[in-house]
Amino acid sequence: MIYLNLPSNKQTMTPKTILLKHCFLGLICLIFAATIQAQDTPSFTVAFGSCNRTDLTNNLWDDIYKAQPNLFIWGGDNVYADTDNMEKLAAFYKTLTEQPGYAKIASEIPVIGTWDDHDYGMNDGGVYFKAKAASQEVFLDFMGVAKDSPRRKQAGIYWAHHYKTADLYVKVLVLDTRYFRSDLTPDHETSKRNKPNPYGQGTVLGNAQWEWLENELQDGEPDVTLLVSSVQFLSNEHGFECWGNFPHEVDKLEQMLVSSVSQNVIILSGDRHISEISKKEIPGLSYPLIDFTSSGLTHAYTKFKGEPNPYRASKVVAKESFGLLQFYAKERKLVLEMVTDRGLKADTFEMHF
Repeated sequence: MIYLNLPSNKQTMTPKTILLKHCFLGLICLIFAATIQAQDTPSFTVAFGSCNRTDLTNNLWDDIYKAQPNLFIWGGDNVYADTDNMEKLAAFYKTLTEQPGYAKIASEIPVIGTWDDHDYGMNDGGVYFKAKAASQEVFLDFMGVAKDSPRRKQAGIYWAHHYKTADLYVKVLVLDTRYFRSDLTPDHETSKRNKPNPYGQGTVLGNAQWEWLENELQDGEPDVTLLVSSVQFLSNEHGFECWGNFPHEVDKLEQMLVSSVSQNVIILSGDRHISEISKKEIPGLSYPLIDFTSSGLTHAYTKFKGEPNPYRASKVVAKESFGLLQFYAKERKLVLEMVTDRGLKADTFEMHF
């Protein structure tokens, strides 16, 4: 506690005393403002987004940059190429990297991410896409992965990234939901595009990636672990691509989370051209599972009129947006925001870890 004896109003105050009083009050104001600012400044910030067409204007790059994230994560459909011609695919990435807004971000902020079908090279594509190995090389080139990286020698783009500050450890596990994913089952009985496969039929991640993921989740050191999935995990009734098309794979991941050492696992997803937050209480899991969907960066499902999602815990944002995760280490608080053009917050969700 700071004490300072100042003259009362009944005493004569000399110019020196008045100056001293004003300086002291100014110092108190500065200390108070600095304390408030320190409390309001995140320890670590992540921005992420998906669904980015290079033939459309991205009005969000400046807003993403102004948010000053410590990391930007691509959630897939980073370009819309839909081709097995690698020269054409590389040209799409080149167009993206030359856009001033993105170039500024990529030059100052670490960028990681996954792919989805349109940058993979085939709409709704999976394990049978014939150019997938070549497409992986082009994707890793875009991500700036070294030519001698072990990531170049494995099948699939999945990988682990680690981010540590003085008081926070965030681990990011980038999943590949394309390279190994089995065929979908078309729905010929309703207006939906797909229906769930028979239980036990097919895979999302493939054996090798499942093994890798299980091992990575036996890490108890991170405060929070982010799983980057190009498609939604929790929302499963819309008939489009999602983990719900493989119900046994959903059960497998949920049980893996229950038995894992890692805590506070959060899923980041894209693909849908809407943004929303889903939340599920899983028996045996000590925290609610969150699936934060952010889509899209250049185009959105503006005619959205509703769809079932039993786990929805936020508004549905049917306009161009990106996701923001702000970690406050001292308060053990995480703020999730869906942000639209001009930095407007469409919805906010808070949780503790």
